[in-house]
Amino acid sequence: MSRIGKLPITIPAKVTVTQKDNLITVKGPKGELSQEVNPVIKVEVEGNTLTLSRPDDERQNRALHGLYRSLINNMVIGVSEGYKKELELVGVGYRVSNTGNILDFSLGYTHNIYLQLPPEIKVETKSERNKNPLLILESVDKQLIGQVCAKIRSFRKVEPYKGKGIRFVGEVVRRKSGKSASK
Repeated sequence: MSRIGKLPITIPAKVTVTQKDNLITVKGPKGELSQEVNPVIKVEVEGNTLTLSRPDDERQNRALHGLYRSLINNMVIGVSEGYKKELELVGVGYRVSNTGNILDFSLGYTHNIYLQLPPEIKVETKSERNKNPLLILESVDKQLIGQVCAKIRSFRKVEPYKGKGIRFVGEVVRRKSGKSASK
């Protein structure tokens, strides 16, 4: 049995879950999300709990069982609490600013990088003296915010020698010693 798939999902007070055919829609105070579920997986809403079941222990069905349970749980958490990611730009002259949902990065290249964010993501930038610039992203969709963070990090990956690049706040970067350390 799937350990993740067996766990019931508790639905908070202000969240409603509706099921129409294979489409699960979750509405809450922060927004609304929907996910199409494979017809093999059965979704049952009873009171304030939601459970998923599968017909047999076939490998594909076991995988889908845990997958859809995780996706629906992420949707419930997203519409009730939301997701927040904080990125910091470490490096001399690295800057970020925003006008609406358009981000303007200055990352040491010959040109600035502009990124248009989806309307579901709220963005805030902070630049203080003697501190690394911060980029704060908030959304109800965990998949979308993770994908946007991965795209932003790909502009300047954290390098192991000086630790420069775009990283999450609190992320630990393993540093390497350079050539001179071997002597």
